[in-house]
Amino acid sequence: MPKSDIIIILGDVCVNAQLGKERLYNEVTGQYTVHKETNRNGELLCEFAYANNMVVMTTNFQHKRIHKITWLSPDQNTTSQIDHIIINASKKGVIEDMRSRRGPNIDSDHFLVKAVIKQKLSVIHKKTLKLALKWNNKIYKIHQNLKNIDHYYITSW
Repeated sequence: MPKSDIIIILGDVCVNAQLGKERLYNEVTGQYTVHKETNRNGELLCEFAYANNMVVMTTNFQHKRIHKITWLSPDQNTTSQIDHIIINASKKGVIEDMRSRRGPNIDSDHFLVKAVIKQKLSVIHKKTLKLALKWNNKIYKIHQNLKNIDHYYITSW
């Protein structure tokens, strides 16, 4: 895979993975997490991210607690941060912000997770295309002139 490609994995990646504040996982997680301790699925998520040279971006941005929570229990009492965004460690700078959006009604116990991604797209150079168009225009004009000349001789008989 080319180095310029970006791999982004998002959602409830490792079923109910809760990431805590342990220093053990600082290479792949940030410090702004809702939970104090990482559960077993969170450990699996961190191991996956570390093995694939990726970073969990969900915990890298400081927001109010309400904007970090991605799941609300049906009884409206238990909250959790279990939806995550994982990206290549070398490309983590393309994600400028990440937060949950509580407003949209999506008929789910999960909230939408919004990420702001800023990536420059490669430019297509059009110099060769312009030369081809100029050449085609010249051929078209010559062809039109030949038609006019033939028409002139035919009508003058």
